[in-house]
Amino acid sequence: MTAPTSLPPKIISHKVQVGLQGIPGIKNIIAIGSGKGGVGKSTVSANLAIALAQAGASVGLLDADIYGPSQPMIMGATDAPTSDDKKSINPVVRHGVKTMSIGYLVDTKTPMIWRGPMVSGALQQLLNDTRWGELDYLIIDLPPGTGDIQLTMAQKIPVSGAIVVTTPQDLSLIDARRAIGMFNKVQIPVLGIVENMSVYHCPNCNHTDTIFGDAGGEFLAKEFNTELLGKLPLDKTIRADADAGTPTVAANPQGSIAQYYREIALTMAARLSLQAKSYANKFPKIVVEHN
Repeated sequence: MTAPTSLPPKIISHKVQVGLQGIPGIKNIIAIGSGKGGVGKSTVSANLAIALAQAGASVGLLDADIYGPSQPMIMGATDAPTSDDKKSINPVVRHGVKTMSIGYLVDTKTPMIWRGPMVSGALQQLLNDTRWGELDYLIIDLPPGTGDIQLTMAQKIPVSGAIVVTTPQDLSLIDARRAIGMFNKVQIPVLGIVENMSVYHCPNCNHTDTIFGDAGGEFLAKEFNTELLGKLPLDKTIRADADAGTPTVAANPQGSIAQYYREIALTMAARLSLQAKSYANKFPKIVVEHN
């Protein structure tokens, strides 16, 4: 697919897993997973969310990693969320994106020593108790693996599509395959693959090197008959911007790296627009009255 230059003219809701209803106000939930830690999935999630917002969409970002939340640091959010009614919480808005994370609600130095049911319950509370308002896209930054959080998402959270982030390295591809297999098993369409840390360009000698291997994302996309949404370079600017709380798309929106993210975000949106539409809200509710 040729990278589009803008979002679809009308962003609509798309079909979710069988047996689940969409969340009022949220048109599409996009899960971003990797199956493996250390491939830059959270940084990719933040930059894609910002890219969609800069393109004119209303975007939310939910940090689903309860044990190791990273979005507060990446997005540069230090203020605790507020509540107007003591029952729900207002998202923290950063770089044009509405965000929520367990990291806003607990001491960052305190380890989350919770069992699976508590973790799953916390995720559902973060999703359902946040006053998201009207969103075109809610990006869910999943933790590594295929455990409790992913199972909760598959069974109880209406997801329109998923993105899998990997590096070209064979070791990463093994876990990326597991992530794709999980999404396929729970009938969440994989919109495409993002190959992170694809190539390194030395600024001093102009030498280019594929440090983590070559074309891994392309092979994976062909293997599972999906799209390679794009490749991202191994560049210290991406790391430095994330550590500083201003992801690269926000720090330098006109730069070449931001353009990579923008093309991936728009291609993802275009791929989603080809999926089956959701008509759940088009039908009237039927009420049976007993006399």
